Amino acid sequence: MIPVLTTDRLTLRAPTLQDFEALAAFYASPRSRFVGGPLTRELAWRALAQEAGHWQLRGYGRWVVEAAGAPVGMVGLWFPEGFPEREIGWDLFDGHEGKGYATEAARAARAYAYDVLGWPTLVSLIRDGNDASARVAQRLGAAPDGRFTHERFGPATVWRHPAPSSEAAR
Repeated sequence: MIPVLTTDRLTLRAPTLQDFEALAAFYASPRSRFVGGPLTRELAWRALAQEAGHWQLRGYGRWVVEAAGAPVGMVGLWFPEGFPEREIGWDLFDGHEGKGYATEAARAARAYAYDVLGWPTLVSLIRDGNDASARVAQRLGAAPDGRFTHERFGPATVWRHPAPSSEAAR
Protein backbone atom coordinates (compact mmCIF):
# COMPACT_ATOMS: atom_id res chain seq x y z
CA MET A 1 0.00 0.00 0.00
CA ILE A 2 1.58 3.23 -1.16
CA PRO A 3 0.30 6.22 0.80
CA VAL A 4 -1.03 9.32 -0.91
CA LEU A 5 0.41 12.60 0.32
CA THR A 6 -1.13 15.98 -0.38
CA THR A 7 0.10 19.55 -0.13
CA ASP A 8 -1.66 22.80 -0.95
CA ARG A 9 -1.06 22.33 -4.68
CA LEU A 10 0.16 18.78 -5.17
CA THR A 11 -0.77 15.14 -4.83
CA LEU A 12 1.99 12.56 -4.35
CA ARG A 13 0.73 9.14 -5.40
CA ALA A 14 1.87 5.70 -6.51
CA PRO A 15 3.48 5.35 -9.93
CA THR A 16 1.20 3.56 -12.40
CA LEU A 17 1.31 2.33 -15.97
CA GLN A 18 -0.58 5.50 -16.97
CA ASP A 19 2.56 7.50 -16.02
CA PHE A 20 4.73 5.76 -18.58
CA GLU A 21 4.36 8.30 -21.41
CA ALA A 22 5.28 11.23 -19.14
CA LEU A 23 8.22 9.31 -17.69
CA ALA A 24 9.40 8.16 -21.13
CA ALA A 25 9.27 11.76 -22.39
CA PHE A 26 11.30 12.90 -19.36
CA TYR A 27 13.92 10.20 -19.86
CA ALA A 28 14.14 10.95 -23.60
CA SER A 29 14.89 14.60 -22.87
CA PRO A 30 18.11 16.35 -21.83
CA ARG A 31 16.42 17.09 -18.45
CA SER A 32 17.23 13.50 -17.45
CA ARG A 33 21.01 13.87 -17.90
CA PHE A 34 21.64 14.14 -14.16
CA VAL A 35 19.67 10.98 -13.32
CA GLY A 36 20.99 8.49 -15.84
CA GLY A 37 19.33 9.67 -19.04
CA PRO A 38 18.58 10.14 -21.77
CA LEU A 39 17.06 6.66 -22.05
CA THR A 40 15.24 4.73 -24.73
CA ARG A 41 11.57 3.87 -24.19
CA GLU A 42 12.58 0.33 -23.24
CA LEU A 43 14.94 1.61 -20.55
CA ALA A 44 12.34 4.16 -19.41
CA TRP A 45 9.95 1.23 -18.95
CA ARG A 46 12.53 -0.44 -16.74
CA ALA A 47 12.91 2.82 -14.79
CA LEU A 48 9.15 2.89 -14.13
CA ALA A 49 9.23 -0.75 -13.01
CA GLN A 50 12.18 0.08 -10.75
CA GLU A 51 10.24 2.94 -9.16
CA ALA A 52 7.27 0.66 -8.45
CA GLY A 53 9.50 -2.21 -7.35
CA HIS A 54 11.41 -0.07 -4.86
CA TRP A 55 8.17 0.29 -2.88
CA GLN A 56 7.76 -3.49 -2.84
CA LEU A 57 11.33 -4.22 -1.81
CA ARG A 58 11.95 -1.40 0.68
CA GLY A 59 8.46 -0.39 1.82
CA TYR A 60 9.04 3.19 0.66
CA GLY A 61 9.91 4.90 -2.57
CA ARG A 62 9.23 7.78 -4.88
CA TRP A 63 5.82 9.17 -5.68
CA VAL A 64 4.49 10.58 -8.92
CA VAL A 65 3.77 14.26 -8.29
CA GLU A 66 0.54 15.61 -9.75
CA ALA A 67 -0.49 19.24 -10.14
CA ALA A 68 -4.01 19.96 -11.39
CA GLY A 69 -4.41 16.23 -12.16
CA ALA A 70 -1.37 15.92 -14.44
CA PRO A 71 1.96 14.26 -13.63
CA VAL A 72 4.69 16.88 -13.23
CA GLY A 73 7.53 14.79 -11.82
CA MET A 74 8.70 12.21 -9.31
CA VAL A 75 9.80 12.89 -5.77
CA GLY A 76 10.52 10.65 -2.84
CA LEU A 77 12.65 8.30 -0.84
CA TRP A 78 15.27 6.15 -2.48
CA PHE A 79 17.90 3.66 -1.36
CA PRO A 80 18.96 1.32 -4.16
CA GLU A 81 22.06 -0.83 -3.98
CA GLY A 82 25.16 1.30 -4.42
CA PHE A 83 23.87 4.40 -2.63
CA PRO A 84 25.66 5.39 0.59
CA GLU A 85 22.46 6.04 2.60
CA ARG A 86 18.77 6.79 2.24
CA GLU A 87 18.11 9.64 -0.14
CA ILE A 88 15.34 12.04 -0.97
CA GLY A 89 15.33 12.88 -4.66
CA TRP A 90 13.30 14.90 -7.12
CA ASP A 91 12.88 14.94 -10.89
CA LEU A 92 10.57 17.41 -12.62
CA PHE A 93 9.22 16.79 -16.08
CA ASP A 94 9.80 19.33 -18.83
CA GLY A 95 7.76 22.52 -18.48
CA HIS A 96 7.14 22.14 -14.75
CA GLU A 97 10.34 23.62 -13.37
CA GLY A 98 10.44 27.00 -11.64
CA LYS A 99 7.08 26.64 -9.90
CA GLY A 100 8.29 25.36 -6.54
CA TYR A 101 6.90 21.86 -7.11
CA ALA A 102 10.13 20.04 -6.28
CA THR A 103 10.57 21.91 -2.99
CA GLU A 104 6.94 21.50 -1.97
CA ALA A 105 6.80 17.79 -2.81
CA ALA A 106 10.21 17.06 -1.25
CA ARG A 107 9.16 18.79 1.96
CA ALA A 108 6.10 16.49 2.14
CA ALA A 109 8.18 13.38 1.38
CA ARG A 110 10.79 14.36 3.97
CA ALA A 111 8.09 14.88 6.60
CA TYR A 112 6.81 11.37 5.80
CA ALA A 113 10.33 9.94 6.25
CA TYR A 114 10.81 11.72 9.55
CA ASP A 115 7.31 11.59 11.05
CA VAL A 116 5.99 8.25 9.78
CA LEU A 117 9.11 6.17 9.14
CA GLY A 118 11.07 7.67 12.04
CA TRP A 119 14.26 8.29 10.08
CA PRO A 120 16.88 10.46 11.81
CA THR A 121 18.48 11.85 8.65
CA LEU A 122 18.33 12.01 4.87
CA VAL A 123 20.68 13.03 2.09
CA SER A 124 20.27 14.16 -1.48
CA LEU A 125 22.96 13.15 -3.97
CA ILE A 126 23.28 15.95 -6.48
CA ARG A 127 25.50 15.50 -9.51
CA ASP A 128 28.04 18.08 -10.44
CA GLY A 129 26.52 20.80 -12.62
CA ASN A 130 22.93 20.24 -11.48
CA ASP A 131 22.61 23.74 -10.08
CA ALA A 132 18.79 23.78 -10.11
CA SER A 133 18.68 20.69 -7.90
CA ALA A 134 21.28 22.19 -5.56
CA ARG A 135 19.04 25.25 -5.18
CA VAL A 136 16.12 22.98 -4.20
CA ALA A 137 18.33 21.31 -1.58
CA GLN A 138 19.29 24.73 -0.21
CA ARG A 139 15.64 25.83 -0.02
CA LEU A 140 14.98 22.64 1.97
CA GLY A 141 17.70 23.61 4.46
CA ALA A 142 20.17 20.94 3.32
CA ALA A 143 23.91 21.63 3.33
CA PRO A 144 26.86 20.02 1.54
CA ASP A 145 28.28 17.13 3.56
CA GLY A 146 30.96 15.46 1.47
CA ARG A 147 31.27 13.79 -1.90
CA PHE A 148 30.17 10.48 -3.36
CA THR A 149 30.97 8.86 -6.69
CA HIS A 150 28.34 6.49 -8.05
CA GLU A 151 29.58 3.73 -10.35
CA ARG A 152 27.16 4.72 -13.15
CA PHE A 153 26.21 8.34 -12.48
CA GLY A 154 29.62 9.70 -11.47
CA PRO A 155 30.59 12.32 -8.87
CA ALA A 156 28.00 14.05 -6.73
CA THR A 157 27.79 16.28 -3.70
CA VAL A 158 26.10 14.76 -0.66
CA TRP A 159 23.57 17.27 0.69
CA ARG A 160 22.57 16.53 4.29
CA HIS A 161 19.02 17.48 5.26
CA PRO A 162 18.28 19.05 8.63
CA ALA A 163 17.41 16.71 11.49
CA PRO A 164 13.71 16.00 12.10
CA SER A 165 13.70 18.06 15.31
CA SER A 166 15.04 21.21 13.64
CA GLU A 167 12.88 24.07 12.51
CA ALA A 168 14.52 23.91 9.08
CA ALA A 169 13.05 20.42 8.53
CA ARG A 170 9.51 21.78 8.63
